[in-house]
Amino acid sequence: MKLSAIVGFLAAVPTVLAVWPLPQTFDQGSQNTGVHSINIITEGKTSPIVRGAISRYHSIVNSESFLAPADYDRETLKTSGMFAGLVVCVESNDEQLDLDTDESYTIDVPVSGKATLKAKTPYGALRGLETFSQLVTSNGYAKVIASTPIHIADAPTYSHRGLHLDTARNFYSLKSIFRTLDAMSYNKMNVFHWHIVDAQAWPVESKTFPELQEKGAYSAQMSYSYADVKQVIQYAKERGIRVIPEFDVPGHTYIVGTAFPELMSCMNKQPDWDQYAAEPPSGQLNIVKPESVEFANKIIDEYTKLFTDDIFHVGGDEVNRKCWEEDPDVKAYLKDHPNEDVESLLVDWYAKVHEHLATTGKHAYTWEETLFHSNYTPPKDTIIQTWIDGESVPKTVSKGYRVVSSNSDSYYLDCGHGAWLPNFDGNSWCDPFKTWMHVYNYDVAANVTDAKELELILGTEVALWSEQSDETVVDSRLWPRAAAMAETAWTGKKDASGKVRTTEEVASRLHEQRFRMVGRGINAEPLQPLWCARNPGACNLP
Repeated sequence: MKLSAIVGFLAAVPTVLAVWPLPQTFDQGSQNTGVHSINIITEGKTSPIVRGAISRYHSIVNSESFLAPADYDRETLKTSGMFAGLVVCVESNDEQLDLDTDESYTIDVPVSGKATLKAKTPYGALRGLETFSQLVTSNGYAKVIASTPIHIADAPTYSHRGLHLDTARNFYSLKSIFRTLDAMSYNKMNVFHWHIVDAQAWPVESKTFPELQEKGAYSAQMSYSYADVKQVIQYAKERGIRVIPEFDVPGHTYIVGTAFPELMSCMNKQPDWDQYAAEPPSGQLNIVKPESVEFANKIIDEYTKLFTDDIFHVGGDEVNRKCWEEDPDVKAYLKDHPNEDVESLLVDWYAKVHEHLATTGKHAYTWEETLFHSNYTPPKDTIIQTWIDGESVPKTVSKGYRVVSSNSDSYYLDCGHGAWLPNFDGNSWCDPFKTWMHVYNYDVAANVTDAKELELILGTEVALWSEQSDETVVDSRLWPRAAAMAETAWTGKKDASGKVRTTEEVASRLHEQRFRMVGRGINAEPLQPLWCARNPGACNLP
């Protein structure tokens, strides 16, 4: 077959196949349905979440005039019927949003007449509305839903499909966070992991310790009030996204020392900071002091009330033993307690903080070092976030813990820009750049075969650390690479026959999703020259 014929065949792939993430199951016909205007109505009582989503998607679908790059030269499709509106039916108005929330939905679009979207929860309705919005494309001066009748039955493979954003090393405005949440919703992602503080800055208001924000924010303008946080949580919830905050302890806490130096060890060691921290400035809560536990627990008390999700991230990563080994208070204590050492102090410190978190009714979420790089045994309801290598997930589930993977080899989207240290002209530790193909090819369940252990895999998270990122580049750093993760977390890695999807076969759909996001105000970076997007398959390596 000639290449031109192959390209022509690929360009004619039915529109429903262009949905991103791909639905779990779908049936399609060979006719096309004309669309003049789109009315979305509900049957029965509906929750504010559903009413708000209907209003948003009514605006999106009616204002969009979208056509995939591969279809730019498509002739006007002949229609066999007319669309008469979408009826949304939701079984429950319960707006509870957590790991167990049902996000399933079905869509039926006849050749002519009313389409239906059915869901068990408001959040299933949200996911269905996004899918429906992607079925409608331009058709000359009108719009069309191609390949009708259509039946879609869909649900996510994993319950945790997240995006981690570090807003401490560089600041992100609310506007950029809202835009990120919008983009997440377009890709059916459902967890915003807000890494809101770190060693460099404490930008969030604290009513318990006002000094933290006063001395720890880069400026009064680069900070988040309680009202701002509540606004983010509500905005996210309206899009089916949970907000999980991270307040990392006992490491990555230099900024606490600007307000409370008496709680700290190894504050801003220079010039040999690399002996005391993963990056400057060094500084860790002093684990020998009871006051450091009291501080951490008061932070937990405050922010578990502000953030509504039942999961709370307490960090636990990259602690530096030398920092404590050289601390005069630690040395004096250990001299008087010869049966103890830094490791036993750390285990005791972790235990007291985790025990206190449990009294708030929240479940702990921690980086994998808490489990693997200390002698501490976290409670079994702790969720472990892995990042170090491909063996981390199998090791975690083999110990009986639930896991979310942010594998740095595939999911660290800040990598690939070289070192950020001005006197080192070389690569960063996590280079090279993670291409969308590399993101898509990662399989969180690789090397896990036991059925019970597979159930412990909650999902995945891409991560954007912000040493070299801020709101001026956030869209292009995240999108459409985060969308590649979103599909594998929603649809899974394999099709119904058990075949693993390849990047070659999904590239055209991701092109379409990228252009759709750009049309919706997300500055997602291009994947290839436009010629390649318009000629699917023609840029593949022979």
